[in-house]
Amino acid sequence: MALVLADRVRETTTTTGTGSVTLGGAYTGFQTFLAGIGNANNTYYTIANVVTGEWEVGIGTYTSSGNTLSRDTVLSSSNANALVNFTVGTKDVFVTQPAERAVYVGTNGTTTTLNILTATGDSSFTSTGALQISAGTTGERPAGAVGKIRWNSTLTQYEGYDGTNWTLLGGAVISNDTSTASNLYPTFSSVTSGNASTLYTGNAKLLYKPSTGEFQMSAPVASNGIVVNSQTVSASYTIAAGFSAMSAGPVTVNSGITVTVSSGSVWTVI
Repeated sequence: MALVLADRVRETTTTTGTGSVTLGGAYTGFQTFLAGIGNANNTYYTIANVVTGEWEVGIGTYTSSGNTLSRDTVLSSSNANALVNFTVGTKDVFVTQPAERAVYVGTNGTTTTLNILTATGDSSFTSTGALQISAGTTGERPAGAVGKIRWNSTLTQYEGYDGTNWTLLGGAVISNDTSTASNLYPTFSSVTSGNASTLYTGNAKLLYKPSTGEFQMSAPVASNGIVVNSQTVSASYTIAAGFSAMSAGPVTVNSGITVTVSSGSVWTVI
């Protein structure tokens, strides 16, 4: 089943009531629903009786068996936008484009007004302009919006709802972490500029602790042959048991700063 629109699809019906209508053939110069819409497909329709003034615009399903058009959803009508109980007489039935389901450009030629666009297949936007999507603050996030995307003006980020959480699209929020005392895996990008399509993580051979700024690695490799350290110890530090340290001197320990060497450990200043 697909939503199908076609030009110059127009037939008649003498069906009364509020149910499906049986189509009676195309007007001269027009095509039938079978030819234009096809069996089991949806379409936008109008049913109108020009004598009585009864009319209805909606979404229906054409069925070739019996040559009928169901009236599944009423969009507007002469009966306060509800199903019309059509009376006796010949009615026109034709494919239409409802105004409330249209995307159109404002009369000033520059302001684009967007209304609801309903499609059951792939959609294509081929203009050289831009698509305006919904925007709002974090507190204005809609409920029950699975699969929808929006611009979050609080975070200045695009976001989408996966059914459980709102997640950012095409980027991540950066925050400064100085409190986590656990060893974390650093992340790496596949590029040095532009957009990164893939991020990689380290493993237990390379760890980072945000609270202390410490790196752990299997072996530091200085590809240019130089390892650099400051000549001033400006923060207290404890060389843990089972570890030894080495510094290129001279080294000055600032006033009030303590370097603690655990039992069995060694600090060598070269």
